[in-house]
Amino acid sequence: MKETVQNNIIETFKKLNETVSSFSQEDLNTIPYKNSWTAGQVIQHIILGCSGYPELFAGNTKKKIRKYDEHVSELERIFLDFNTKMDSPDFLKPEAKEYSKNSLTIKILEIESDLLKASETYDLTLTCQDFQVPGFETFTIFEWINSGLIHTQRHTNQLNNILKYLNKL
Repeated sequence: MKETVQNNIIETFKKLNETVSSFSQEDLNTIPYKNSWTAGQVIQHIILGCSGYPELFAGNTKKKIRKYDEHVSELERIFLDFNTKMDSPDFLKPEAKEYSKNSLTIKILEIESDLLKASETYDLTLTCQDFQVPGFETFTIFEWINSGLIHTQRHTNQLNNILKYLNKL
């Protein structure tokens, strides 16, 4: 299980880093179309959504009371439906500002490292008690890591769409 999770972390962040590296510093901060975030804001949103996992995993946990991956397929169904537009909760909304490509890239690498360390260190079947996603029961560490990866995959797709749009201009 751990090896599969680690491979998924590596592959997801490899694709994200390849996409981020395709943006120029200028394009990173260009609003591509009306009611859109800049690529920099999308990347910051990913960072906000994937930050704090080590602290969550080190917090209050319980032995699993259900299948450790029970909610992963539902998360995939929701977040990998690219035709559905979603609104971000306020605490995950990125600030409207100029973002540094280097700073964002460093933070992404830190998050990848944190997730790899957590996937090696923790019992992935433990249920985290300190935070709950609205509409779901508490997640296992396995589900938290996968939710971060699925969320990242969704927004990597969004970044690729922004890049295609900007390259047409």
